[in-house]
Amino acid sequence: MKHIVAGIVAHVDAGKTTLSEAMLYRTGELRKLGRVDNGDAFLDTDDLEKKHGITIFSHQASLQYHKLELTLLDTPGHVDFAAQTEQVLSVLDYAILVISATDGIQGYTRTLWRLLERYHVPTFIFVNKMDANGADRKAVLDQLQSVFSAGCIAFNSSADNTDISEEISEEIAMCDDEVLESFLDSGHLEDDTVRRLIKQRKVFPCYFGAALKLTGVDQVLAGLDRWTSETKYPQEFGARVFKISHDEKGERLTWIRMTGGILHTKDVLVDDEKANQLRVYNGDKFTGPQQVLAGGVCAVTGLTGTYPGQGLGNQHDGDNPTIQPVLNYALDPKNNDIHTCLTALRQLEDEDPQLHVSWSSHLQEIRIQIMGEIQLEILQQILLERFNLDVGFGEGSILYQETITKPVEGVGHFEPLRHYAEVHLLLEPAPTGSGLTFATDCSLDVLGKNWQHQVLANLHAKEHLGVLTGAPIPITDMKITLVGGRASNVHSVGGDFKEATWRAVRQGLMMLKQRDDCQLLEPWYQFRLEVGKDQVGRAMTDIQRMNGSFETPEMATGDNDPNSEMTLLTGVAPVSEMQGYAQEVRAYTHGQGQLECIIDGYLPCHNAEEIISSLKYKPVSDLENTPDSVFCAHGAGYPVAWDDVPDMAHVAYRY
Repeated sequence: MKHIVAGIVAHVDAGKTTLSEAMLYRTGELRKLGRVDNGDAFLDTDDLEKKHGITIFSHQASLQYHKLELTLLDTPGHVDFAAQTEQVLSVLDYAILVISATDGIQGYTRTLWRLLERYHVPTFIFVNKMDANGADRKAVLDQLQSVFSAGCIAFNSSADNTDISEEISEEIAMCDDEVLESFLDSGHLEDDTVRRLIKQRKVFPCYFGAALKLTGVDQVLAGLDRWTSETKYPQEFGARVFKISHDEKGERLTWIRMTGGILHTKDVLVDDEKANQLRVYNGDKFTGPQQVLAGGVCAVTGLTGTYPGQGLGNQHDGDNPTIQPVLNYALDPKNNDIHTCLTALRQLEDEDPQLHVSWSSHLQEIRIQIMGEIQLEILQQILLERFNLDVGFGEGSILYQETITKPVEGVGHFEPLRHYAEVHLLLEPAPTGSGLTFATDCSLDVLGKNWQHQVLANLHAKEHLGVLTGAPIPITDMKITLVGGRASNVHSVGGDFKEATWRAVRQGLMMLKQRDDCQLLEPWYQFRLEVGKDQVGRAMTDIQRMNGSFETPEMATGDNDPNSEMTLLTGVAPVSEMQGYAQEVRAYTHGQGQLECIIDGYLPCHNAEEIISSLKYKPVSDLENTPDSVFCAHGAGYPVAWDDVPDMAHVAYRY
């Protein structure tokens, strides 16, 4: 049997879970075809999923088709839960991207395509709802080829034909120059060649059908059976964590994809913790095998410190996720104990690290970071149903980030009695979206290897806050390089370099602030707005008012109607300005208009001075986040007036 792991991804309501259900039914895994809207879908097992009619958590199922053993991972389709979908993509052999024939490529579909490209996931495409009025096969295929790739090719040329014709073979060959040359000479295309082109993401097989009526489902299964290839795995153990969850008894589950070797029950995995039990899930039921082979997917009990993206054995950790929350909410505990709420949220943060739960002991306040209002609503219901906590949330605010625009050398000096350390760090601007990176360019003759390791470890260990707003989001898009330092053979210990390292970062940032070389960033939307032709002027004025920009208006074709009276505007605008605009669009277009927004990343804040002044942040009084070293760092030119420095006994130096 050939074993592959495939994930099904889609924009919400495209029919992703319906296709999963149909594939399980057609292969005999299900005796009855369930439906999302009836609340009896095999893979939507959670009560919240049944209530809302959407997939909220990723789920696993298994099926066999001829010589194919397929592990199917169903993923959330709503943009608010995109972080969970991204976690799954990192462990897939292939993906099945479901697109609604009536809606075509939507905003979140574009995000999914970019994620599939980032994780190099070979992709099959299923165009669903072809039985709906107005569904146009050619129009959707043209859109796929123009927006995604010319390699999007229809493999099921007719309803009863799972093979590919000579014409389709020629289209496939045209996706690679060498393959085309060989095809023109021989007039034949080997199956292995097609598999290789699919694996290289040069060809994307497209199938058309209606999952609810089981149309086209057999062609998809046949395509996966014929055109996929199994990965070759090393004999040494390796695995990638892609999900953390808790079962109905509170047992912590670490979900992994095996990338090498064999995992046995009771094997030691992390920090002397053993795999107490292996579980292979199929819907909400599971078996408990004694071992799982390379390529398999399972949940492991007994591990307490694992996290999504973590590599086990010879597998390295995955890249940092690109989907980041943009909204910040404060918890209203109502009549509940605040620390009980914090404990529950810490468990949910364990499952979804993107929640970024923060606790301020000074304010006695809990804050969380989320993607949108649907996620917030689900979070409230989870707290109520799982933890019996009826809580609320205050008004949401935008999550701002900070970066730097010019390089600076920060110096941290730590020298109380019988301790000594000094660290020199070069802080440099980095490309947009790169986050924080750390490096060393320091001779071992200047600072020993052990001390350099201590510096890099401490840089990784702390969230480095900006100095403009005091926002709880770390500073981003910055490279920090260790360029020098000093240690004492008699007095230096590891903790000394922790203090000196953090002081060096903070002192460098404070100097940049003094020179106006720090920059406030805010999240921006990439939007797609459809309005009537007579409403374009209003829409353009609104976007300009929101400090956004847009491309030249064009005729909207998403409804597959060549006589459409709708006009399409695409562009970017700040999240802070576009919040609530969807309701305005529905109002002035009388329900005919449509606004789709996806996060485009962090860009310079359009009203930075207004935001900074409104927050009235004073770094010198932020004792929780500002190390005292800012005021006693060796060589520091103080970026604040000395009179503003708090009266602290440990301020020892003034240069």
